[in-house]
Amino acid sequence: MQKLSISNQIGIVPRWTIFIFDLSIAAIAFVFAYAVYYSFNLNAYLRSQFAIEIIYCLAISSFSFLVFKLYSGIVRYTSAVDSIRILSTLLFNIIILFAIKLTLIALHIPTIIPTNVIIIYTLFAFTGLTTYRTLIKIFFQYSKTKTAEKKNIAVYGAGDLGIAVKRTFDHDLKSNKFIVAYIDDNESKIGKYIDGIKIYDSKTLARLIDRLAIDELIFASVNISPDKKDQVIDICLEKKVNVLTLPPVHEIINGTLSPSQIKKVKIEDLLERAPITLSHDNIKDQLEGKRILVTGAAGSIGSEIAKQLGFFNPQLIVLCDQAESPLHNLHLDLQDRFKNQAYQSFIADVKNETRMRTLFETFKPQYVYHAAAYKHVPMMEDHPIEGVRTNVLGTFTIANLAVEFDVSKFVFVSTDKAVNPTNVMGGTKRIAEMYVQSLNNHILNTQPELNTRFITTRFGNVLGSNGSVIPRFREQIEKGGPLTVTHPEITRYFMTIPEACQLVIEAGGMGNGGEIFVFDMGKSVKIVDLAEKMIKLSGFTPYQDIDIKFTGLRPGEKLYEELLNDLENTLPTHHQKIMIAKVRENNFNSVKEQLNELFDATTTNNSLEVVHKMKLIVPEFKSQNSIYEQLDKGVTTSTN
Repeated sequence: MQKLSISNQIGIVPRWTIFIFDLSIAAIAFVFAYAVYYSFNLNAYLRSQFAIEIIYCLAISSFSFLVFKLYSGIVRYTSAVDSIRILSTLLFNIIILFAIKLTLIALHIPTIIPTNVIIIYTLFAFTGLTTYRTLIKIFFQYSKTKTAEKKNIAVYGAGDLGIAVKRTFDHDLKSNKFIVAYIDDNESKIGKYIDGIKIYDSKTLARLIDRLAIDELIFASVNISPDKKDQVIDICLEKKVNVLTLPPVHEIINGTLSPSQIKKVKIEDLLERAPITLSHDNIKDQLEGKRILVTGAAGSIGSEIAKQLGFFNPQLIVLCDQAESPLHNLHLDLQDRFKNQAYQSFIADVKNETRMRTLFETFKPQYVYHAAAYKHVPMMEDHPIEGVRTNVLGTFTIANLAVEFDVSKFVFVSTDKAVNPTNVMGGTKRIAEMYVQSLNNHILNTQPELNTRFITTRFGNVLGSNGSVIPRFREQIEKGGPLTVTHPEITRYFMTIPEACQLVIEAGGMGNGGEIFVFDMGKSVKIVDLAEKMIKLSGFTPYQDIDIKFTGLRPGEKLYEELLNDLENTLPTHHQKIMIAKVRENNFNSVKEQLNELFDATTTNNSLEVVHKMKLIVPEFKSQNSIYEQLDKGVTTSTN
């Protein structure tokens, strides 16, 4: 059980107690002022005039204290603001004393207190009132550091946020955290002090941790680069120092920061990159006042797209999904976020043409963001027919309706797994890409009067999406492990959900039709390194406290994902994080005929036949670690 400090045991004293303390300090200040004025002649205190003057002075001072509510502050939390209040009170007090003195002189009435005594008294009173408050504050802070479980804290960032962190802990009676150092990269701040705490150079962090016995480091800077942040965290994890971070700045303005808001750094924080800049004006010009359909709206990507679209003031956002409860929750959340935005939930399966036609007839969307899909690789290896029906037939259905109902733009959310697919999920996405791209080219060549344009966006894994590796690792850590990784060399690209969706909307805005946009996913991340770092961030030691086990590649799983984002296979755009993939064009009639055969195959309930048809459509689809590898030889022979 944590030992309580004296500061925890002493409650907040009543206001009248503070008032009496202040008045007592004022009386002592007057006594000293009297002594200085009369050259420490003790006989001055024996005069009846002294009693009159001190009573008169304290009466005026009491009035000033009451007017400025000097007693209302909590002494143990004294700050510079309280010093200003004391100064203001005493200035008001001296003005009253001099005003009364001048009035008495004008009326030829003898004055009560000599002018010099008033001035000396004011100086002594200010010194006394601020000093006793500061000493009490120091006493409480010192008593807090003597708790049995004291933690030494370093704050990275010697700015307003860093000061807010210190104030938060100073004001928390139950806190056992004690700020021992500020750390900053600004050379002009290094070596200086904030509230008696020295600011150190971030380059000395490793030595500082040992010298000051630092237990935790709190990031309190919004200007630190992702690379620098990652470097600092690596040092802390190596030294077994807990790393904490603050919530977004907009949540802690006006002094609303509380200890509960200071959380442990999450792995998502380490994988984030520099914020992206989008041409919001161009996007707003396109989307403002429009009716927009988002399919798969209850999913990780669809829900974030729906949230971000709310910033562009469309006339209506239709949220389509077949998952009732998540869709309901999303609708409520969006209504809370954007109170003036119109939303319409629509429960439907995208492969149900009759139901989707009803949606298009009712709401007549002008923009479509098609995010509905089955995405889990092992699941689709086991259920290829459902993968084809949702990912291919669903896209086929929505794309055809988009043309029929004169949709302006159809933005298709694809995946990096569509590049040289090794699994059913990637194959279905590549086939869907082929259809929407060939449909776009067919419209341009044969029916240019039609307005619908199709844009495809392709990116890798997103952090924290439903069923992804990071939430899975987090659950395994909470259970005490082990963490399961399929292969020691497996790597993946990661992007935050908001960043991915921002780029989807941006690509949709810049696309003229027929493009496959590829996003810059940064550097690939080794999954075992990710697992080790998550264990360390949770305060454990990998392979000791929590083990990591390798389970082998799952059916259809690649060791390395491909994005085709090298210069040989992509064309640049005006946005440095978005490129256009150079892929072969496909004949629309041929693709449509092949898709009809594929859809017919799904009615046979023969998975091998369905996957065989997929491989004929996508010759580069070569299964890995899958029962469908047996089909590749036959496909190769038939296509040669």
